[in-house]
Amino acid sequence: MYNTREEKKEKQLLKEKNGGVLPSDQTIDVPKATWMADGTHWPGTWYNSTADHAKGDHAGILQVMSKVPDHDPVMGYADEKKLDFTGVDVRVPMFAYVSREKRPGYDHNKKAGAMNAMVRASAILSNGPFILNLDCDHYIYNSHAIKEGMCFMLDRGGDRVCYIQFPQRFEGIDPSDRYANHNTVFFDGNMRALDGLQGPMYVGTGCMFRRYALYGFEPPRFIEHTGVFGRVKTKINRNPNQARLHVDDDQEPLTSDAEMDLPQKFGNSTMFTDTIPIAEFQARPLADHKSVKNGRPPGALLTPRPPLDAPTVAEAIAVISCWYEDKTEWGDRIGWIYGSVTEDVVTGYRMHNRGWRSIYCITKRDAFRGTAPINLTDRLHQVLRWATGSVEIFFSKNNAFFASRRLKFLQRIAYLNVGIYPFTSIFLVVYVFIPAMSLFSGQFIVQGLDVAFLTYLLLITVSLTLISLLEVRWSGIGLEEWWRNEQFWVIGGTSAHLVAVIQGLLKVIAGIEISFTLTTKSAGEDEDDIYADLYLVKWTSLFIMPLTIIIVNIVALIMGFLRTVYSVIPQWNKFMGSTFFSFWVLSHMYPFAKGLMGRRGRVPTIVYVWSGLLSITIALLWISIDPPVDGGGSGGDIQI
Repeated sequence: MYNTREEKKEKQLLKEKNGGVLPSDQTIDVPKATWMADGTHWPGTWYNSTADHAKGDHAGILQVMSKVPDHDPVMGYADEKKLDFTGVDVRVPMFAYVSREKRPGYDHNKKAGAMNAMVRASAILSNGPFILNLDCDHYIYNSHAIKEGMCFMLDRGGDRVCYIQFPQRFEGIDPSDRYANHNTVFFDGNMRALDGLQGPMYVGTGCMFRRYALYGFEPPRFIEHTGVFGRVKTKINRNPNQARLHVDDDQEPLTSDAEMDLPQKFGNSTMFTDTIPIAEFQARPLADHKSVKNGRPPGALLTPRPPLDAPTVAEAIAVISCWYEDKTEWGDRIGWIYGSVTEDVVTGYRMHNRGWRSIYCITKRDAFRGTAPINLTDRLHQVLRWATGSVEIFFSKNNAFFASRRLKFLQRIAYLNVGIYPFTSIFLVVYVFIPAMSLFSGQFIVQGLDVAFLTYLLLITVSLTLISLLEVRWSGIGLEEWWRNEQFWVIGGTSAHLVAVIQGLLKVIAGIEISFTLTTKSAGEDEDDIYADLYLVKWTSLFIMPLTIIIVNIVALIMGFLRTVYSVIPQWNKFMGSTFFSFWVLSHMYPFAKGLMGRRGRVPTIVYVWSGLLSITIALLWISIDPPVDGGGSGGDIQI
């Protein structure tokens, strides 16, 4: 864990002080990464491993960085570190570092397992009714966004909301957004549209959860959709206290319900299970009006929080141990769901399937910001991971085909699209090769350009264009952003999506798992350039299909042109029609071709080798299939 970013900053400062030259005799003192509050290292960091503290083999770690804040407000004053805090409450929340226990031989379930351990530990330490989930490469850009998210939860009817999803915004993206890293079509178009149904999907970060919903409970009220397209709606009021216990007391604790079988579901920590009804009660909306259902009385949250003691801290460490989840429902019905690369989508789907709804919150100032891979290889591998998770969802019990009646019909279609979209790559690959086949064979895509076909083509084109413009104007997406999204959809669809389908089918049918490694690397010239990674070329097997598409279409254009020029009766209309569609395919592949060239055309040797092999193979293969005859025409019968 080394602070490379800080090291780059120190190097840049030294260069500026020495006229742009880095002195060789001067050392750069950059501290190693640390987690301790006093600035010291944990004993046995990954540099010098010690017993019971090595990477992948260490006990549970809990360090309280700042204590539980005082119950009464603590007001600041004017001369506090040169800032005027007069009239400002300077209390900060309790901050704790938690690292779950890891031992060799245990399946720790990656991010999902880490999140579930954090949920249990935080329930013991603070038990906040809402949980904010941010990835390690994201940070809070607008602190008021947390209040805005809580307003949805605490508003009338907000007790049915399981999470608030914020859009992802990224920094460090190249100005042209070559590989559609901002993903504005998804975040500003698709997710906003889902907000009008049962709510947006959970995308893994920038999300505020209701703790009670993460525990696998049903919402107090939900709607079941039956009939054709789910048009028959049945409202069901299932207050978690009244419906289960058949009592009228809103203060009746949930743990008194014998049907919950708490040890089997949540583990053997009674201290943890005691926090469940408290978290549910604290997250209720304020009952300040008779129309508020399932509310809490005013002043119910003014009870001072007890200070942390040694038994509480010890229990928090116990619930993050390796053995705690054994024979429980953590990862199956409770918390983040295990067994999928895209555990975020599955976790959100399970909540929607129980009848919860979610909210999409777009703040005026970005709520959170993070980083995204601007390198072509890293971007494609990111898309491959997402697509692989979608294929896993399609072949699992989390397929929306098996959803409950509590999921709206259109919401079901949206989740079906999550599992099906990688399979569209099969048709997309066929589509991008059709113009080349037309040029090779000398036959146009259709037999004749009659009026009926042209009318049909015009209507389809105009309709699709109008729909795209409507979506762009409604969501506020720029045309350039929309075009970048279209380009990368073709690039990712013909590479990562196709490989994910093949990988998923092999895993399901034959139990074979495929991994892709990076080989050749061509580095950028300027390490100080913030966009240096954009020009880094790292060869991967995912490049083969897009590169084949480009080479096939280029060779087809050349052979189609030569065929037309040397024909007895040149048919330029067919050639121009096929050429238009072939150039349309190549225009979508332009960002991919530009990414292969690196900076100033420094293309890795393997790209030249593959291009040459593909060109020669395609030319020889077509000559063998359809050899020329005397007179410049094409051969009649196929001869191999």
